[in-house]
Amino acid sequence: MSSWQAQLMNLLVKQNVKRHFRRPVDVAEFRRRLNARQRVTVPTGWQVRIVEQRPGFCDEWIEPLGSLQSSRPAPLLLYLHGGGYLACSPRSHRSLTVALAAQSGMRCLSLDYPLAPEHPFPAALEATIAVYQQFLADGEAPDRIVLAGDSAGGGLALATLLKLRELGEPLPAGAALFSPLTDLAGTGASLKTNEKSDAFFFARMILDAGRYYLDGKVEVTDPLASPLYADLSGLPPLLVHVSDSELLRDDSLRLIDRARQHGVSVESQIWRNLPHVWQIFTPFVPEARESIARTAAFLQTCVANVPVANV
Repeated sequence: MSSWQAQLMNLLVKQNVKRHFRRPVDVAEFRRRLNARQRVTVPTGWQVRIVEQRPGFCDEWIEPLGSLQSSRPAPLLLYLHGGGYLACSPRSHRSLTVALAAQSGMRCLSLDYPLAPEHPFPAALEATIAVYQQFLADGEAPDRIVLAGDSAGGGLALATLLKLRELGEPLPAGAALFSPLTDLAGTGASLKTNEKSDAFFFARMILDAGRYYLDGKVEVTDPLASPLYADLSGLPPLLVHVSDSELLRDDSLRLIDRARQHGVSVESQIWRNLPHVWQIFTPFVPEARESIARTAAFLQTCVANVPVANV
């Protein structure tokens, strides 16, 4: 049984978000509903630094004060926000990234990657790869770098790992995925069985987002668009958290099974009756705090070079 806070959040999200999406996706309306800017209390000793490294795109660094002067900086977390490749930003996900950075003790770059339909596939992936390669060029050790992402950002994190492997680049030490979007073909059974219980979306919205994002450039089953169809062998340890009541439940369950079949270490947890990417509702929802804490511990283990066992 989920907490009363989670049950209340389910009701609020259904009322304030999902009911407005009964018609086919309108990108402007979708962005208006999902791009809310959050007021977030930054923990003592931490700062949020906004950097326009690319014209028109504002990345956010969440980091300990004085980290720029440190001779051995904290490990590095690259975070990729969700939003169906169409919406959201580092600002909309700041409650999640600040909590995850502070609890893990890591510097976090929350990337403002280019969104469709203005910037269709593979623009987001190219931006993410370029940032990771710049980390390496700047002297960051790959075994001190981890990735994380939610929803479409989780799918993008997986695609990033696959593309880095293809390019022969050293892979990061691990990746944490919150309710990742791994199948733009929309073949998961939970898209039907959970359409009423999912607080955020209708199933057709997954296919709509895929059409905007891919723009006919590749098939929906291309592994860099839908990592569920990829050969996942050789990837670093993964963490996957998903709710049993959301549309993307089976995107996660099938990914977990496929990754383990390919020899990838996976730490996973299926949560009860929580909204999609409930981690963004920290500190109000206790399950959000718990998921963030478990994820922070996983990421710390990855950069400590300690093997992570399958569970």
